[in-house]
Amino acid sequence: MSQSASIKRVVGASMIGTTVEWYDFFLYGSASALVFNTLFFPEADPLVGTMLAFATFAIGFVARPLGGLVFGHFGDKLGRKKLLVLSLLLMGGATFAMGLLPTYGTIGVAAPLLLILLRLIQGFAVGGEWGGAVLIVSEHGDDRRRGFWASWPQAGVPAGNLLATAVLAVLAAVQSDAAFEAWGWRIPFLLSGLLVVIGLWIRLAVEESPVFVEAVRKAGAKKQDGAAPEKAPIVTVLRRNWREVLIAMGARFAENVSYYVITAFVLVYLTTHLGLPKSLGINAVLVGSVVHFATIPFWGWLSDVLGRRIVYLFGTAGMLVWSFVFFPLLDVASSLATIGAVTVGLVLHGAMYGPQAAFFSELFGTKVRYSGASIGYQLASIAAGGVAPLIATALLDTFGGSVPISLYVAATCVLTMVAVYLAKETRGTSLADADEPSSVSA
Repeated sequence: MSQSASIKRVVGASMIGTTVEWYDFFLYGSASALVFNTLFFPEADPLVGTMLAFATFAIGFVARPLGGLVFGHFGDKLGRKKLLVLSLLLMGGATFAMGLLPTYGTIGVAAPLLLILLRLIQGFAVGGEWGGAVLIVSEHGDDRRRGFWASWPQAGVPAGNLLATAVLAVLAAVQSDAAFEAWGWRIPFLLSGLLVVIGLWIRLAVEESPVFVEAVRKAGAKKQDGAAPEKAPIVTVLRRNWREVLIAMGARFAENVSYYVITAFVLVYLTTHLGLPKSLGINAVLVGSVVHFATIPFWGWLSDVLGRRIVYLFGTAGMLVWSFVFFPLLDVASSLATIGAVTVGLVLHGAMYGPQAAFFSELFGTKVRYSGASIGYQLASIAAGGVAPLIATALLDTFGGSVPISLYVAATCVLTMVAVYLAKETRGTSLADADEPSSVSA
């Protein structure tokens, strides 16, 4: 098989698996905004119930660093492929079980507790998914076009969101609100079982990363020569690559916060604050996700041409400005304005997310790459995207307007710009080199 055919096969397998996993993860976020507040927290008023539902949404992010640690450790020890299969099975099983979960009205407080448990399993699985998916593509591809190829698993995120939103949109169109709340919401969760089977079948056909195989061979040769045994990858990362981990965390902040404000909190703002139908927000996210999916590979390609930092900084600066335009457009309360607000926001987000996979992969050496990239990516998720809808809802509840939310997003953009500015350009870095590059500018 030619190198071109091989990388396309790996990209396809990684992207399909990532799409399935993020379909599961985003489905929960949409359900939190639409029905979980009444089904699992019925004693609270609508806005407080939504905040409680988003709190369980955030819990999934708390589990993600643990998943990143565990999957990163074994991914650096055993290989990328085995852990990718396991993450897909865990995520799909938890999501399918959510579709069978009794509500508060049936089993009382046990319902939200079981929901939290399944959300933790989701978060744990996603914590291991991202690193493996982007690394197996990055390590199969060539140095010159890594940004483009590695951006395709990133495009699996809006593809998963698109799929989840599309299913919800179809159900909203053919069902009454009462029917959707009574049983219709379960359908998208149960569909996850079929999607996992398809994703698993495709992902099992992928070969292990050649860069990882070569690193294992070299490590085995050193061991035979009497070299000291290697430390656990997490120990090496925290001792030698803590600067790279901090760079990755900072670069992740604005990207993660803005995404969940645009795609999850927007449903709350439109329905609870503006009193508009939920279909308006769902359709806007649907259209925006299509454009987002199409533009992420473009931004990845552009980072191969111009460099990771300049494209990333463009997206961050654009998001800072757009955070003050986004909500006034929503306040217009028209379909066109809402779609425009979401779509432009997601295009700017893509300028950060497209180069991110290659950028983070290039910060670490092969034997610690899964651990280092996953830790930096997932640790930021707790304080960034995990609590973004909750913080935005609390700010709306406290101040009754959108300006504090815009300031919140803008502050995260400043943090990310500082982190990316302090990183050196990594475009063209050879992943076959076992030496960990320094990411901090002199």
